[in-house]
Amino acid sequence: MEISKDNKTALVFGASGLIGGHAVQFLLLHPAYSKVVVFVRKPIALEHSKLVQHVVDFDKPETFKHLVKGDDLYCCLGTTMAKAGSREAFYKVDFTYGYQAAQMGILNGVNQYLLVSSVGADPKSRFFYSRVKGELELAVRSLSFWSLHIFQPSVLLGERNENRWGEQAAGKIGQVFDRLTGGLLTKYRPIEADVVAKAMVSAAQGLKPGVHVYPSHWLQGLAAEIDQYLLNAIN
Repeated sequence: MEISKDNKTALVFGASGLIGGHAVQFLLLHPAYSKVVVFVRKPIALEHSKLVQHVVDFDKPETFKHLVKGDDLYCCLGTTMAKAGSREAFYKVDFTYGYQAAQMGILNGVNQYLLVSSVGADPKSRFFYSRVKGELELAVRSLSFWSLHIFQPSVLLGERNENRWGEQAAGKIGQVFDRLTGGLLTKYRPIEADVVAKAMVSAAQGLKPGVHVYPSHWLQGLAAEIDQYLLNAIN
């Protein structure tokens, strides 16, 4: 198996979301990537010489599975129960689509899979959201990626295209609670979405085989690494 350090192709699912949107921006800036391929329901408002957009129907993976070819597959898919409208619809976005992307990557020889999961992900959780996230983590672990990276951010902070008032409120409450407890619950401290995206891009450059899980409080350090890398590349 040949593992590339540069001239890589990044594949992104969830490019229109908060983390995915930031990830695309950082991937386009990163000199290790010569192409960034996104799979979206609707075109994103972005143009770049490296960017390739595929508008697809995620319910028909057979129509685009041949296009999922590259080096690093970034899965930033996710929704909320309110937006999905039902448990079945939520499961489809947060489990089925993510697992299908992973399967397509394996079939086409993708080396690295980078998955946005969540703090508290557990396939045995009594909470539906955490259980679905945990089930996906468990499912992708069974696939034979050369390297699997699982990111478990806490409540996300950042500007969204849609209104997620509950998540925004939780973020503010989490910040206050973290200050009151002196940072004792660091694992659950709200985190900026762009930090998660930077951490993902940074981890992909480490070229470490095996399974790697990143709790939310580890992501800031990884993000700092990519900041320095990009700064050095520009200079």
